[in-house]
Amino acid sequence: MEKCALLISEEEIRKKIVETARLIEQHYKGEEITLVMVMKGAICVAADLMRELNLPLRIEYVSASSYGMRGAQRGDLVVEGLEKIDLNSKNILLVDDIYDSGATLVHLIAACKKKKPKTLKTLVLLAKKMKRDLSYIPDYVLFEIENQFVVGFGLDYNEQYRGLRGIYAADT
Repeated sequence: MEKCALLISEEEIRKKIVETARLIEQHYKGEEITLVMVMKGAICVAADLMRELNLPLRIEYVSASSYGMRGAQRGDLVVEGLEKIDLNSKNILLVDDIYDSGATLVHLIAACKKKKPKTLKTLVLLAKKMKRDLSYIPDYVLFEIENQFVVGFGLDYNEQYRGLRGIYAADT
């Protein structure tokens, strides 16, 4: 990767997470939620969000990957871990890092619905402004960005750069 330019600062992310946590609390009105984070990319947003939520909270995770060590080139979607989670009659908040093609999130929503949750909502850190074949829109979108490759705050390039505190446009 040649260079990175800051798109969204750590302070902007923090402010938006706090704001979104208040909206989620209003929606669930004290009911318990199960936050299901999509690893590895959602680790930062899920960790910060769960610290801000003033609700009874359980946390689970699934692994979903379509890039792996290929970097910016999409590969086959592989999902693991959902089969081990009990979602029946629970309020589920599915947290993912980025909504680009939408394939991962739509696949996970369909799989979660088979487990008969009480409610199912989605939250994404980033949504790319792009034409999609899918009409689904996540319930909570923290930031909309242009259709570009980004790293930081959990998002990676070849498993690197996840620990950056902001979100950066990457020149791959």
